[in-house]
Amino acid sequence: MKMIITVLNDIDNEPVSQALIKDGFRVTRVASTGGFLRRGQTTLMIGVAEERVDNAIDVIRNSLSPIADPSIKRATLFVLNVENFAQI
Repeated sequence: MKMIITVLNDIDNEPVSQALIKDGFRVTRVASTGGFLRRGQTTLMIGVAEERVDNAIDVIRNSLSPIADPSIKRATLFVLNVENFAQI
């Protein structure tokens, strides 16, 4: 199991979250601020099976709003190993 932590612009929060949910991923949204993107941000936490990590990243990438300047980063993703997972 993996945890994808995604920091993205607030404007991308809804389209990315909805696309992930539509594709069967569970998403937890956390409002955040910080230095990654220097704007209003949202952090998404997505627990995924290891074999679906690439699919989740593709959904995120394809759901981000288009940007004119390709040097501007639209999201920062961290993929972490999950040692233990339980739902109580």
